[in-house]
Amino acid sequence: MKKSYYLFNAGRLEREDNTLKFTIRDKEGEPLKTRFLPVEGVKVLYMLGSLDANSALYNFLGKHQVTVHFFDYYGHYTGSFMPRDYLLAGQVQINQTNHYQQSHKRMLLASRFVEGAAANILRNLRQYQSKGRQVGKHIATINQLIQQALIAKDVPTLMGIEGNIRKAYYAAFDEILLHFKMGNRSKQPPLNEVNALVSFGNMMCYALCLDMIYHTQLNPTISFLHEPGTRRYSLALDLAEIFKPILVDRLIFNVLNLKKIQTKDFDLQVNKCLLKEAGKKIFVNAWDERLKKTIAHRTLKKQVSYGQLVKLECYKIAKHVLNMDDYKPFKIWW
Repeated sequence: MKKSYYLFNAGRLEREDNTLKFTIRDKEGEPLKTRFLPVEGVKVLYMLGSLDANSALYNFLGKHQVTVHFFDYYGHYTGSFMPRDYLLAGQVQINQTNHYQQSHKRMLLASRFVEGAAANILRNLRQYQSKGRQVGKHIATINQLIQQALIAKDVPTLMGIEGNIRKAYYAAFDEILLHFKMGNRSKQPPLNEVNALVSFGNMMCYALCLDMIYHTQLNPTISFLHEPGTRRYSLALDLAEIFKPILVDRLIFNVLNLKKIQTKDFDLQVNKCLLKEAGKKIFVNAWDERLKKTIAHRTLKKQVSYGQLVKLECYKIAKHVLNMDDYKPFKIWW
C-alpha cells in the first residue's frame, strides 16, 4: 500500500534504479545519512526541509504519479509538483467552469462550503461546551452569522461572513485550550504558539485537499467560494474549509491539551513564533495517524478513513457539477 512520507532534513533526493535515494546533509553540505524509498510504495512526499533535486528525478516521480508538496523554513506551504493530469475529463471541466461562470450555480456551491464549515465548527464548540467550557456566546454569534449567510446575495458577502464565523470560532480557542492562549489570529508571521500550529496545520490540510482533488476528475484551479486566480489551486481552499475543523483543529486541541507539544517545541522570537522541527515531527506523526483513523460512514455503510473522507467529498462535488446529484457538505456527527 502506498504511503505518505515527510522529509524534514535538508538533503538531496535522486533516483537510483527504481528507488528514491534521499541523502541527508549537514549545514556544510556534507552527507550524513542515506535513506531509500521504493517508489512503488510512495504516494506523496512532503518536503519540510531544503531539497536538492534535478529534472530527471521529477520525470521519474511524474511517471509514478508521485505528488510533492513543499514547505518553507517557517512551515508555510510554498508549492507542489503535480504529475500530469491523468484523470482530467473534458465534460467535468466544462461543467465545472459553467458552474463557476453562472452566478447562481457558483453561489449555491459556495454557500454549501460555508454551511459545512460552520456545522463542523459548531460541532467542535458544542463538544467542548458539554465538557464545561464557556463557549456559549461564541456559539450564539456563529448561529447569528449562519442566518446572515443564508440570505447573502453574492460570493464576496458570503466570504466576509465566513471570515467572521472563523473569527468568532478562533475567539473560543482560549476557552478550549488549557495551557496556551491564542489571542487574535495572526498568520504572516504567526505571533504565538497556537497561531503557529494553526498555520502549519492549515497548510497540511490544504496540501491534503489538493492531493485528493488531483486523484479525481476535478480541476483544482476552478473554485467557487475562493476566487480563482488569487491562489493557483483555489478549489483546495474551498475544500479545506470543511475539513480544517475536523482534521486540524481537533488535532491541535489534542496535542496541546495533552501536552504532546509543549512550549519547548516552539521558537518564540520578536514579532514571530516558529514551530521547531521536533514540534513539526510530533504534529505530523499525529496528523498521519489521524488520517488513517476510520469511522463508520453513514451512507456507505462501511469503515472509511479520515483521509478518504476528503476524496469522497471531491466525488460529491464532481457529481454535482455533472448534474448527477445535489451536493451536500460533509458534517461530523461525533
